[in-house]
Amino acid sequence: MEPQRSFAAYGAPHWLVLALLAVGVVVLARLGRRYRGTPVVAPLGRAFAVVVVAFHVPILIYDLTPARFDIEHSLPFHVSDLSWMAAAVALWSREPRAYALTYYWGLTLVPQAVLTPALDAPAAPSIDFFSFWGQHLLVVWAAVFLTWWAGMRPDWRGFGFAAAVTVAWGVAMLGFNALAGTNYVFVSGRPDNPSLLDLMGDWPWYLAVELVVGLSAWAALTWPWTRSRRDPNPSPSL
Repeated sequence: MEPQRSFAAYGAPHWLVLALLAVGVVVLARLGRRYRGTPVVAPLGRAFAVVVVAFHVPILIYDLTPARFDIEHSLPFHVSDLSWMAAAVALWSREPRAYALTYYWGLTLVPQAVLTPALDAPAAPSIDFFSFWGQHLLVVWAAVFLTWWAGMRPDWRGFGFAAAVTVAWGVAMLGFNALAGTNYVFVSGRPDNPSLLDLMGDWPWYLAVELVVGLSAWAALTWPWTRSRRDPNPSPSL
């Protein structure tokens, strides 16, 4: 039997996933401008939440089984893991804090993982391939749905909450990584694959640079929505 090829960044499968992500974002945003405020939004949001949970929970359970468990990879401690949980809550309940995490993580940190994937696994149709890409694409699409369909909006309070949670989680992972010999959230070392962190210096200095760059990007994603509250549905063009 021919051995299964490993995933390679910017090979054909990667470009296909990037195209799928982009098409999904554009279609969701444009349809959202049409259907926002209609009765279909709430049930669609809850159906989306069910899809997110139904996709992720079986994979999480599978990764925690003795045959699959690896303390370096199996625990749901990366931001992408927290993102899908926040997205499911926000889609179901429209809880503002869950939305803030979904919006900021889903539109900055998750796309970074999509563009520079830390995926050391066989290419499609392996479970690791579908798990990694499904996890990231669903979170980005959830952020777009909540913003353009459900009409939720980022604000400076949500910005502050997301920043505090992110910093607190990073500090917690520094402690856990030191005890367990892991590198969750990549706060204890840069990933092996090329990433934006390579441009930010060595550890621990890149953590400070990453924080400044990240918060600046989040501020840029907040300001257009808050610059004018006179418009009940301010909506940057897409």
